Amino acid sequence: MPYTLTPAAPWDVDADDVDYLEDRPRGGDRWVLNFGPQHPATHTTLRVILELDGERVVRATPHIGYLHSGFEKLGEHHDYNQYVCTISRMDYVAPVLNDVAWHHAVESLFDIDITPRCKVIRTILMELGRIQGHLLCVGAAALDLGAFTGFLYGFNEREFIYDIIDYYSGQRFHPDVTRVGGMMRDLPDEAVFRRMVRSFIDERLPKAINDIETLLNRNRIFIDRVQGIGVLTGEEATAWSLSGPLARASGVARDLRKDSPYLCYADNWDGLGAEAVKFSVPVAQDGDCLARYLVRLEEIKQSMSILDQLIDNIPEGPINASPDGKMHIPEKGDVYGSIEATIQHFELIMTNRGWNAPVGELYTGVEGPNGELGYFLVADGGKNPWRVAVRPPSFINYQTFARMLEGHQLADFVAVLGSLNIIAAELDR
Repeated sequence: MPYTLTPAAPWDVDADDVDYLEDRPRGGDRWVLNFGPQHPATHTTLRVILELDGERVVRATPHIGYLHSGFEKLGEHHDYNQYVCTISRMDYVAPVLNDVAWHHAVESLFDIDITPRCKVIRTILMELGRIQGHLLCVGAAALDLGAFTGFLYGFNEREFIYDIIDYYSGQRFHPDVTRVGGMMRDLPDEAVFRRMVRSFIDERLPKAINDIETLLNRNRIFIDRVQGIGVLTGEEATAWSLSGPLARASGVARDLRKDSPYLCYADNWDGLGAEAVKFSVPVAQDGDCLARYLVRLEEIKQSMSILDQLIDNIPEGPINASPDGKMHIPEKGDVYGSIEATIQHFELIMTNRGWNAPVGELYTGVEGPNGELGYFLVADGGKNPWRVAVRPPSFINYQTFARMLEGHQLADFVAVLGSLNIIAAELDR
């Protein structure tokens, strides 16, 4: 069975923290429901112990420790390129965005300015990753409430994004395509890549979004299940350090692409005066599950606009920074045919020479699908980071789940959880 039902011990009951139970005797008719980690609505390895009064949730106690993956500790044992294969497993829903976020932090540490071509390609990949994350959240939220068709609308397009990533990197699920100072490889055929992205944003995705909106936006059952459920005010969102769609759905207009711009979100990103990509930051005020759903839908449309601005304007030039320098890994063809490239590859992969990591510490964050994804690095001059710490948005966002759920019906559990888009690998790191 996915859950068990047992009576609550009288000493575990505290009715004082719930207004509608203030007048009931201590140790009344309470039950404990063990929801997850195998329940399909918890999606992965989440477990929540619920204390119920009938069908109403009095208290929720989330448990997160079911993966034990040690992502942060592994950062001490991998060099600045190898670690990208680990961090893409954290937010495995949008792994390419993790790749870019990690090497954005590393390049800030090394003070490397990547090439304009690399910036555009990375920005395109980040927006594709953002769409991946939002399509999962919107589709799975509909699925959890019974709208299986909405799930299919979203996942059909997620599969096409995997086709694009696969074409570029050779891997569908974990591309691990970024490197210090650039990318693993240049586009195999720019015309084909451009045609795939253009087909996605012009034909496939608009139709899917229209189908989802037609199915859900005026669906009485769906609206009744999400409107006014899991409300979080803007003050509460700020106090809980929320970011991303959760904060913006509560009226907090903060987006790192605007407030701390990077890549093509910043003016003069190519060093020649190029303007930042134009997009709007959708903000709602209700702070409920419906607002979070609508914010994510609008962010998908804004990501489509960003892709439209960039896909036909990928600049020429090298994909890796300082082609004559010693920071980037040379192309495989050069390694097999040039003694200089072979030596450079050997020094970067087999020895500490070539990195010259500065001694210091740094924190850099980017705007992920679920909020601020940041990396704190401590470097001691060696080949590997001395310490790596992650600011995973799911971990920060999940702390509000118990607060949003208390006082709601048991059936509201899946609606609130689905609106958070929790990725379990970002919890127990």
